[in-house]
Amino acid sequence: MASSVSTVPHGVFGPLPPPPAVWPPLDFALGALACCAACVFTNPLEVVKTRLQLQGELRARGSYQRHYRGVLQALWVVGRTDGLRGLQKGLSVGLIYQGVMNGVRLGSYSYCEALGITSFHGGSLLSGAGAGALGAFIASPAYLVKTHLQAQTVAAIAVGHQHNHLGVSDAFVTIYRKEGLIGLWRGVNGAVPRVMVGSAAQLATFTSAKDWVSYTQWFSPNSWLTVLMAAAISGVAVAITMTPFDVISTRLYNQPVDECHRGRLYHGFSDCMLKVCRAEGLLGLYKGMGPVFLRLAPHTVLSMLFWDLMRQQAMKDKQS
Repeated sequence: MASSVSTVPHGVFGPLPPPPAVWPPLDFALGALACCAACVFTNPLEVVKTRLQLQGELRARGSYQRHYRGVLQALWVVGRTDGLRGLQKGLSVGLIYQGVMNGVRLGSYSYCEALGITSFHGGSLLSGAGAGALGAFIASPAYLVKTHLQAQTVAAIAVGHQHNHLGVSDAFVTIYRKEGLIGLWRGVNGAVPRVMVGSAAQLATFTSAKDWVSYTQWFSPNSWLTVLMAAAISGVAVAITMTPFDVISTRLYNQPVDECHRGRLYHGFSDCMLKVCRAEGLLGLYKGMGPVFLRLAPHTVLSMLFWDLMRQQAMKDKQS
């Protein structure tokens, strides 16, 4: 009897999966669009989060004036002092950051899914971390400028170093002239771990939670409620794991530099972590936890919901 020959193509990871359900460049665009849509709603919380994380920088609790005492009070103070436009500071460059970073991140993760990498044990976690690191590195200049602009305000409620940029383009030009091209990537050593941890937690928990909710059959298949529930679970995981990295990233991006373009306050990620713990205590790494959660949870819900629904629509259009 002649032995049957398998017609299933094989690759490095075993049998190759079917081609991607969504064309990768289209998935990049869908990921970018989804996160930009979420950013419009959550940017005021990002402004408040930045201020809270810079407040009392390297000073013991109780030794500095607290302009911001919580999420709602901070939103009111910023709105009263800077106006409604103040609550949307850095929105334009924030949209650039969200579009580039999350387009790369979600598009790369989707490609890893298509290759079958996420089906292996720990594959979702590693794919999410790798995709997040790539997106954070490419979009780092936009996050640098966003942090500078969102920290800027009038002297009466100012916290952290004030860079006094006139706008987005002025910020990019000023940083480039003073520090060169490398200066635009200053603080990336804090951004990459931040997004790696957040992305791994978000994408891994979202995928697992979505599978679990689908398995329970609480909702009909492909229901938006399944995506909403999974995104809510994912948002909680991201807020808990990401806050310390978020604080360190904000501090590294906003610190002033000396004549040699080196940070005046911190020499790097580990140095920043140690100095914050020594001066502000372990809870210093969780400054702004309230707005971090209130921003990340709805941002995760909205971005994952928009992304998943648009991907489902794209697959329907492809099939029809």
